[in-house]
Amino acid sequence: MTMAVLTTFDFDQMLSNSREAYGEELMRMADEGLDFIFTYSDNVAPSSSAGKFVTKYPDRCFNFGIAEPNQVGASAGLALSGKVVFAQVFGPFLSLRSADQIHTDIAYNDVNVRLIGTHAGVTAGGGPTHNCVCDLALFRAIPNLTVVVPADAGQCVKAIRKSMEFQGPMVIRIDRGGSPRVYADDSYEYEFGRAIETVSGRDLTIVSAGSSVYWSMMGAKILSEKHDISARVLDMHTVKPMDTESLLRYAKESAAIVTVEEHSVNGGLGGGVAEILLEAGYKGKFKRIGLPDEFALLGGTDEVYKHYGMDPEGIAKQIAALLK
Repeated sequence: MTMAVLTTFDFDQMLSNSREAYGEELMRMADEGLDFIFTYSDNVAPSSSAGKFVTKYPDRCFNFGIAEPNQVGASAGLALSGKVVFAQVFGPFLSLRSADQIHTDIAYNDVNVRLIGTHAGVTAGGGPTHNCVCDLALFRAIPNLTVVVPADAGQCVKAIRKSMEFQGPMVIRIDRGGSPRVYADDSYEYEFGRAIETVSGRDLTIVSAGSSVYWSMMGAKILSEKHDISARVLDMHTVKPMDTESLLRYAKESAAIVTVEEHSVNGGLGGGVAEILLEAGYKGKFKRIGLPDEFALLGGTDEVYKHYGMDPEGIAKQIAALLK
């Protein structure tokens, strides 16, 4: 089931950075005496929170440079020794270069590795070769693998903390940093596999994950103010296993279901939602908003969002057209 929580629409005041937040949480957990290992590649700067953690606790940290497949494979070996392992890997290299190691070393052995894939979506700023837009399609198809996409830094911290008690491999997908904060109050209850209703609505349901949750909320606000359309927004932070119960319950109340994600429209959140809805016999309208089946243009993150209709105005425009 979903939960009503306190959210924010205050973009100027509420920026968050999951990359910094998760490193700070690792530091807190280590200071508390929790036992885990950290592996990393060349995308951990000494000045970052994760870099400071490495400096303070060098005996539990292992640097693999630009050998991401080796890092993922070695993380599986460390986990087989009985340790929980957090592994920060540059997102596109995690999914594209290390697919074999994720599949065979980590998922097949069902070990307690938390793969923290950074720079998700188009947030790397390096263009098509560095965009992380097909990872969810891969991760969803790998057995034993739980896939979590936090909406903001506060939720990322919750995922990191809860993962210490979680059994099995997990991917935690975060962006480069500087995304709006979704939740104004981080005291809400958070559970893997349990979606959260961030905006209530009666006409349709927008299902989103990661940084797209905030843009979906802003799109819902535009729909309400300019089109008299009441849109619910559902934060599906656990893409696998998905909260099927909440999705189907809200589908019964919705004339349309729209997914919004910073990922290819093929195989990601939208694909998973479509599979569930069709198997359940959903009769309403359905649309996926995300990156099309092409190598995305080179540009700033906000420019790319606007070009592909993934910004609030674009989301609202596409949904209004779908309903009217």
